[in-house]
Amino acid sequence: MSYQTLKRAVTARLEIKKSEFIAYAYPVTSREDAMFHVEQLRQQYADARHHCWAYIIGDPDNTTSAGFDDDGEPNGTAGKPILNVLQHKSIGNVIIIVVRYFGGIKLGAGGLTRAYAGSAQAAVDMMTLLEHVPLIQVQILAEFATEAQCRYVVDSLNGRIDDVAYSKQVTLTATLAEADIDNLKERLAMDGRVLDQPEV
Repeated sequence: MSYQTLKRAVTARLEIKKSEFIAYAYPVTSREDAMFHVEQLRQQYADARHHCWAYIIGDPDNTTSAGFDDDGEPNGTAGKPILNVLQHKSIGNVIIIVVRYFGGIKLGAGGLTRAYAGSAQAAVDMMTLLEHVPLIQVQILAEFATEAQCRYVVDSLNGRIDDVAYSKQVTLTATLAEADIDNLKERLAMDGRVLDQPEV
């Protein structure tokens, strides 16, 4: 299942009935990553009334990890609406944090839900999204004479060489798109072979 990820962090601001909503979106790959950004914004906006957030790690349709927090807003009026926007747009590996400065006028539960969903949507509108490509790491066994050709093939498939070990032969550790593995094996043919992956 393909989904989209955020290319770089974005910010959007909304003012609703004198309350200011500042939405931040960051690309993340773990809950620790996500919480780091929440803590940073808590420090940066220490005087703000609320820091509400939602994140999705992995595929938004079959997520390995998702979470949200209303941070003192009425239950279900902040984190969940933010999460719903991310799921609806099929964006994974992302956190949206909405910082709220209370303007003195109560919005009510429906108004808050719309405000937080609207803030998340404003952040999504600012995003540059990329198609998420599942990557895989492989090891390639080659002779010294064919190492350069192996490197060329990996490079031509937009892969990268992570590590090289020299002994009687050369073992290249490479990362590339999972979809390109068969192509890699075919193109290496005489120059090297992809070692079978150990069962995890």
